[in-house]
Amino acid sequence: MKKVDSLELVKKYTDGNFFKDVTFIQSQILKSVRHVLDEKGFIEILPVIISPMTDPLNHPVFNADINYYGKTYSITKSMILHKQISTLVHEKIYSVSPNLRLETEENYDSGRHLVEFVQIDMEKLGATRDEIMDIMEEAIKYTVNTLKDSYPEIIEKYHPSLDFLNKPFKKITVKEAKSTYGEDYEKILSKKSKEPFWLIDMPLLEREFYDKQDMKNPDVLLDFDLIFPEGFGEGISGGEREHEYDQIIKRMDLKRTSSKMFEEYLSLAKEGILKPTAGCGIGVERFTRYILGLDHVENARLFAKAPGRYSI
Repeated sequence: MKKVDSLELVKKYTDGNFFKDVTFIQSQILKSVRHVLDEKGFIEILPVIISPMTDPLNHPVFNADINYYGKTYSITKSMILHKQISTLVHEKIYSVSPNLRLETEENYDSGRHLVEFVQIDMEKLGATRDEIMDIMEEAIKYTVNTLKDSYPEIIEKYHPSLDFLNKPFKKITVKEAKSTYGEDYEKILSKKSKEPFWLIDMPLLEREFYDKQDMKNPDVLLDFDLIFPEGFGEGISGGEREHEYDQIIKRMDLKRTSSKMFEEYLSLAKEGILKPTAGCGIGVERFTRYILGLDHVENARLFAKAPGRYSI
C-alpha cells in the first residue's frame, strides 16, 4: 500500500486556491441538493455508521467489521436497508451518509472510487422509479445551473466545457446500450455524451436482492443509474425496492446471498412491516468531480482515502 506523506498532503491543501475552491463548491452542492429535497417535503435523518446489516454490494470489497461484546457490527457500505425502514417513520427521507468500502487497489485507476465517501441517500414510500428519477434530475439540473450562475469564475477555471442543463435527460436501457456498444457500454457512452443520461433496466443478476424485479419483464430490474458525460461515469444509483418476504428470499437465493446478516430485516419483511419504496444515492465526491472536471475523485474532498493509498 502506498503511503501518502502527511506534510506533503497538507502543503497540497494550503498551496493556492484549488482545495479552497473544491470544498467551497462541494458545500454549495450539498446546499443545493438539500434545497430541492427540503422543498419537496423530504426530512433529513442522521446517518447510520455501524449496524449488524449493510449493503452486500455487487462487487468484491474487503470486510470492515467490528466485534463488540461478542456481536459483529459492519461499517456502513450504504444505508439502503435502513432507508427502507426509515420511511415507516417519515414517508420521504434523506441522509448525508458516510460510507466505507474497502475497495481493492486496482480500482484506484478508475478515477472514481474511494474507500471512504459520502452519499446523499434518499427514499420515498410508495414511489416509482420514474418519480425518483424526476426528483433527482431536477436536483442535478438545479445544482449545476445554480453553481454556473452564482460562481462562473470558479466553474470556468476548472470545467469550462460544463454546460447549463436544460434538456430532459435521455433514457437508455442496458439492453440497448450493450447491443450497440458491447460490454464497455457505460464507459463508451459516458465519453460520447455531452449531457447526463439515465441507464435503466439493469439485468436481474447485476444488482442485489433489494432492487425490485420488473414482473412485466422478469429478466430486468426497476433500477437506474445516472451517468455523467465526458467520461465521468456513474454518479447516481437507485430504483424501486423489494419488500415482500418470499420475493426477497427468492432474490437472495438467486444471488447466493447468505441470509445470516439480514435476519432482522427479513423478520420485518415476514411480518409484512416493510412497504414498497423507491430511492437512490448520489455520490457527493463524484458529483463534485463532474462539476469541477477533476481528474480523480481523490481531489474532490479533503483527507481522501483512495484504494491502495494510506493517508491521514
